[in-house]
Amino acid sequence: MGQSRCSEGESEELDRKPGLDPEMANQKVRVGESVFSVDRALLTRNCEYFRALFQSGMRECQQEEIHVKGLRARGFLVTLSVLNGERPILNDEEIIEAIECAAFLQVDALTKHLINIIHSDNCLLMYHTAATYGLWELYHSAALFIRDMYRDLEEDARCLPDELLQYVESLVPSTYVTVGTHSPTIKLLQDFQRTVCYLDEDEKEWKVLTDLPVDASTTMAGVTVLNNKLYIVGGVRDVTNQVVEPCFCYDPVIDTWSTFVSPQQLRYNFTLVGHEDYLYAIGGEYERTTMSSVERYKLSTCTWSLVSQLPRPVAGAACTKAMSRIFVCLWRPMDTTDIYEYVPPEDRWVHITALIRQHSYGHCMVAHRDNLYVMRNGPCDDFLRCMMDCYNLTTGQWTAMPGLYENSEGALFTAVVRGDSVFTVKRKMTLEFTIEDKKKWKPKKEMNGFPRIGSMWTFLLRLPKMGKLPRGQGVLNGTLTLVSQLWNISNASSTWTES
Repeated sequence: MGQSRCSEGESEELDRKPGLDPEMANQKVRVGESVFSVDRALLTRNCEYFRALFQSGMRECQQEEIHVKGLRARGFLVTLSVLNGERPILNDEEIIEAIECAAFLQVDALTKHLINIIHSDNCLLMYHTAATYGLWELYHSAALFIRDMYRDLEEDARCLPDELLQYVESLVPSTYVTVGTHSPTIKLLQDFQRTVCYLDEDEKEWKVLTDLPVDASTTMAGVTVLNNKLYIVGGVRDVTNQVVEPCFCYDPVIDTWSTFVSPQQLRYNFTLVGHEDYLYAIGGEYERTTMSSVERYKLSTCTWSLVSQLPRPVAGAACTKAMSRIFVCLWRPMDTTDIYEYVPPEDRWVHITALIRQHSYGHCMVAHRDNLYVMRNGPCDDFLRCMMDCYNLTTGQWTAMPGLYENSEGALFTAVVRGDSVFTVKRKMTLEFTIEDKKKWKPKKEMNGFPRIGSMWTFLLRLPKMGKLPRGQGVLNGTLTLVSQLWNISNASSTWTES
């Protein structure tokens, strides 16, 4: 951000903020009583208002100083910081002023940043202010967040105008969905294992959403959700680790499966993550060789392409997204978990931080607000206990979560965050935690477990109201003893079986 001349009350506060490189600042912009020296090209690339102004040929665009009326200096300062790659955490006043700027100047990058920092403390303010200024993308995103947390926010939401409440209530909330380990060669287990299931939170029961395609495998596959569609890539057919080549996509809105082409490099035991218009297949194995290669699938063109490799080979890496950023855990023996971020515009991996703890092999990582939670083994490699550490992206600080968390049957290694809640699942119990800042996860509600054997993938989908009706028999009350017997008969064990 540039050097600015501000009125006497604002000057000290604004001068503390980082600025633009003075050598790039070639356009003066007056906002209120403040004058900013800004890179003209930066404004042209990122602000529809300035792009139209500079291309219009109007007298104003030739002036040394452009006066923008109706905005406040602090909101413009936040806009410039976001355009320069910063990710500021904003207070309520800054949020209002930033929304004003995003709407008036039509700054997509600022709108995306505001969406990324929606949380339970500011979602109602974001929603109401976005409606006031007509910032519809933020308006819809905040409404979806409120809908997902409606039970917790319902009393506070009563302060909203009726039409805003009605819009929230018209939306479909996210539903907790799980799929278990399935291989297409296990014919005897099709009825038990070859299903995708959702959690009916009112009845605290798991119900069948859809059957997996007959040829689909979730054994050592990549599984993720993008744009409210479920994607399954890879997976193996049997103990020979023969990779399933067709990839599968499930659209819950129309209750239909489709297929798409496999990556250029066949792989299993890899991490699949969805971001914007891409699926990223990260690392994994092929023919018992661990890989560092990464491919991405562009949905709009239906093509795979190689991108920058991981710093080192990894299989089954823990991965999460926070504030629309992709983070992956890599392991460097001994007792070190490195966290890297993939930066798509630059196609590079950036080392963010390292966790050095005894048994710090990170099995799972989830994000809440600007925090990354890494779940790892308990003391002495005790897989029945789980320890957690929290890394804050804004401050760059680690916090050790106090106490040990029960991790029987790998529950915390399948955690999914929705609002301020974390859902974990195992065969005997599904448990919802409330995230209380970086202090602890507090148990909130118990529900029936997911009666399956093997590994589980958990995610969120917005299911049409009719689509949430149970398929066939509905509730999953299959007998674990019978499932285990059939599993043993099939002799199709997976190296991913849970602890």
